[in-house]
Amino acid sequence: MAYLERNQGNLQQALTQIQAAVQIIEDLRTKIDSQELRTSYFATVQNYYKFYTDLLMQLHKQKPDQGYNALALHISERSRARGLVELLTEARAEIRKDVDPKLLAEEQRLLQLIDAREKQRFEIVNSPKIQDTTYADLVKELQTEIDDLLNQQKELQTKIRTTSPKYADLIYPQPLTLSQIQQQLDQDTVLLQYSLGKDRSYLWAVTPDSIHSYELPQRSEIEAAAQTFHKLLQNPSNSLVSQRGITVSPTGISKSTNIEAALKLSQMILSPVADKLGNKRLVIVADGALQVIPFAALADLTKAGTKEEVNYQPLLINHEIVHLPSMTAIATQRTALKGRNSAPKTLAVLADPVFSPNDSRIKGKSQNTENDLNLSLDESALQRAADNLNLGTWSRLPATGEEAKAILQLVSPKERLQAFDFDANFNWATSQGLAEYRYIHFATHGFADPKNPELSGIVLSLVDTAGQPVRGYLRLGDIFNLNLPADLVVLSACETGLGQDVNGEGLVGLTRGLMYAGAERLAVSLWKVDDNGTSNLMQKFYQQMLQSGKSPNVALRDAQLQMWEQDRWRNPYFWSGFISQGEWR
Repeated sequence: MAYLERNQGNLQQALTQIQAAVQIIEDLRTKIDSQELRTSYFATVQNYYKFYTDLLMQLHKQKPDQGYNALALHISERSRARGLVELLTEARAEIRKDVDPKLLAEEQRLLQLIDAREKQRFEIVNSPKIQDTTYADLVKELQTEIDDLLNQQKELQTKIRTTSPKYADLIYPQPLTLSQIQQQLDQDTVLLQYSLGKDRSYLWAVTPDSIHSYELPQRSEIEAAAQTFHKLLQNPSNSLVSQRGITVSPTGISKSTNIEAALKLSQMILSPVADKLGNKRLVIVADGALQVIPFAALADLTKAGTKEEVNYQPLLINHEIVHLPSMTAIATQRTALKGRNSAPKTLAVLADPVFSPNDSRIKGKSQNTENDLNLSLDESALQRAADNLNLGTWSRLPATGEEAKAILQLVSPKERLQAFDFDANFNWATSQGLAEYRYIHFATHGFADPKNPELSGIVLSLVDTAGQPVRGYLRLGDIFNLNLPADLVVLSACETGLGQDVNGEGLVGLTRGLMYAGAERLAVSLWKVDDNGTSNLMQKFYQQMLQSGKSPNVALRDAQLQMWEQDRWRNPYFWSGFISQGEWR
């Protein structure tokens, strides 16, 4: 009815109908106990919220003084990351406490089975055996078994939640209104919230005492430009500041096709607000393909030059940038962590695990194996890369050890904990001792599974000192069971900020597991980052935090600025892949 009324030009009548429709959706959603089913249902009705938002913005065009744009922002907020908000609320309520121990034991059994079957499937798929019909059939059988185990795990999680003594008393927070959003901001911060739509998209720019809204191009145009820019950023030899024929300077670079590609996306999504941002902190709540764009690498349009001489200067130069799934999520997290004291000790680091039985660190192995580290760091040029999935092995990351040792030197021995080589294992990563540290740093491979986010994870030591296989994948299900009341968790690995893009939830991956586990802030990556570049960035990052006393978000930006100012690392491929998520205060 709302669609029909809108198409006949009856916007107020359409508004009445869509309000009623969305209320039905909200009522239905609360009756679904399974978080998985609740999320999947909500994904199917996102078009209602998009329609609602668009209708309010059309009314705002007609009557700009009636506050319709503020209502549209609220509806946009109602449509995103609701599952995450509810998870954070359950974490604060310690909903798993006092649950039947048999249920928790069964959950651990399922997690171990899932890990074992997925590891077996992974090894076959990435070996010559996959050419054998017998093994190909085995892979199909394993995949069927994994899917069944995942379903069992989801059903068990629902049972754990609903049988908890605290479940019935849970009150989930409502999505924030404009005034509540403004209360979460400070005078040095601007919120840029995006909603991408089929016919047109919208941007809201919000400060503690103002709101401005803008119409942007349709989703397909923005996402095409975003995908081009994202691809450009991931190519170290064909990016914004490649030194082949381009004059590089700290303030800008000369015209090129690459720069024009970067400017295109910036002009689409930032041009209405470019001259209103000053030097303020930018809090980004993105949508669609914009979720995997590091806004720090977007072009500052106030420094873009003229048509005759186009310059590229990244937003990083003048802005600290934080990425959030929603403003309601940060408000919920702040409520949950209010009054929490920082952990007593400073830094825990896991680095340079042992992935292969052929590794030279295994007793009796030749020092000339293919995994030996006699190669220089430059010669190795290894990436913390999920593209190793195509190789059937995880390559050792030589720079992670150097990175970790340099970071640890910034902290006194009594304030730090370290796990290298065989000690960088599953038991260490899941130990209760990590709860004593403010900063937790994982320097190893990471991978995102866009189909089954539960299988995403961090790669730890896969063999013991005798070269025998051990449990070595810290998967999303394991992370949800951790207790990490850390000020900051750093995933110095590949694609750790990615995940399955679920309508209404955004990227579902490792980040939400870590937030559930108690992390106040995260530093994660958006692509297959360079091993040596990451090592350089992380050392600068921790120097800014631990020696200069800067907040994690400011420290990351300053480290990235130092990279930008060096010819070798100026290419955004090396520094912009890491973003800050969570608390900025």
